[in-house]
Amino acid sequence: MKKNKPNNSRRDFIKASATALAGFYFVPRHVLGGPGYIAPSDRLRVAGIGVGGMGGGDVRGVFASGKADFVALCDVDTNRAKGSVDAHPKAKFYKDYREMLEKEHKNIDAVTISTPDHMHAVQAMAAMQLGKHVYVQKPLTHNIYEARMLTEAEQKYKVVTQMGNQGSSGDGVRQMVEWYNAGLIGEATRVYCWTDRPVWPQGIPWPTATATPPANLDWNLWLGVAPYRDYVDNLHPFNWRGWWDYGTGALGDMACHNMEAPFRVLGLDYPVAAECSVGSVYVGEFQRGYFPESCPPSSHITLRFKREGKEDLRFHWIDGGIQPSRPDELGPNEVMGDGGNGVIIEGTKGKMMCGTYGANPQLLPTSRTKEVDVPQTEYRVPGGAGGHYNNWVEACIAGYGSKEFERLSSPFSVAGPLTESVLMGNLAIRSYDYREPRNDGSNRFNYPGRGIQLVWDGPNMKVTNFEPANQFVKRKYREGWSL
Repeated sequence: MKKNKPNNSRRDFIKASATALAGFYFVPRHVLGGPGYIAPSDRLRVAGIGVGGMGGGDVRGVFASGKADFVALCDVDTNRAKGSVDAHPKAKFYKDYREMLEKEHKNIDAVTISTPDHMHAVQAMAAMQLGKHVYVQKPLTHNIYEARMLTEAEQKYKVVTQMGNQGSSGDGVRQMVEWYNAGLIGEATRVYCWTDRPVWPQGIPWPTATATPPANLDWNLWLGVAPYRDYVDNLHPFNWRGWWDYGTGALGDMACHNMEAPFRVLGLDYPVAAECSVGSVYVGEFQRGYFPESCPPSSHITLRFKREGKEDLRFHWIDGGIQPSRPDELGPNEVMGDGGNGVIIEGTKGKMMCGTYGANPQLLPTSRTKEVDVPQTEYRVPGGAGGHYNNWVEACIAGYGSKEFERLSSPFSVAGPLTESVLMGNLAIRSYDYREPRNDGSNRFNYPGRGIQLVWDGPNMKVTNFEPANQFVKRKYREGWSL
């Protein structure tokens, strides 16, 4: 496999200079700096975009590698950013990521992005076009088109990428791959993933009362690519997840964690079809609310995957606290998944199960788990799920195409197709709730997207049997903001 030169002119210059000087006199770096010394050429200069809340956790995780320095921080909310700013007082602070990249791009090697879903793609693309490595929180993007663009950009700009689904670095998913490859459950026939999310409001009307944005928040920058709206209370910093303009609902929040294990175990790609049903919300007496701006309170998605020479795989996603039937092999009072979340893969010879992040994998009945012993064939990330950040940092330092790059757990070449499949579920949801006026002059509406299994042309990102669904493949970007 051809190895590509790391995309880091500063590090290349330092290494080239060191090689030239070595012709005169070479001193081992541990002599220069003592035990554990890391040469400046092996330290990663990082900028953080979105550094409060989960973003603060990402800053801490990357910095804990011991090989990264945050030289710039960016957040539209100065109060939320305070913890990261205080922890890295030498880092320059910005509110607008565009200004930060313009002024600091020569001083940084990599960027972490931990903003609301709707901003992931434009921020990641801007950094990648500057040749910067990127770590992007899950879900990778807000829509399918953006996921495809970032996947292609990784190879085009030859940068190191990672999505923030830390379970992909865990030992659990690797154990499941080994079990499956050893034939312990036979050929997979059906998959169930479920979550107790949402734990934020969904299926509700947009608030009618507007408010004044707090002084610490730049509301216009927070909106970014989304259509302009007046500020409302209780949207930032968390409840935006339930609104299509900004979030991706329960699917976007948890499916990149829970669906990742079966995707990796079964080697899945794009689905060929999707269908759904959604939970109803009632307002008033026996009246179903229609709130197309808001994600539904619960949903059941069925994705269908083609497999060459095999029967199609049915992949079920269930959220809102609803769970699949308990397997007969699971004993009374044994926890299914981890209780609120989980995965079950059914096969022709047996079943396997795990919790969120692929943790605590078990064969069913669970007594089988301790009875089997298969060879370890999958690489284990040092530190497991906790090593997810370091997995990315080491690859950034080594460069695109390096051995460390090949060991990445969730590069965009993997995370992109996974995210597309996750967001295919949301495409089905929005198509299901798509409505149009009837032609009989009444005040009632048709719901032509219901009762349809959407046929998906993955390579061309197009629903082939229901044209209105294609409006949700790519969003409309606010003027002045684009991918």
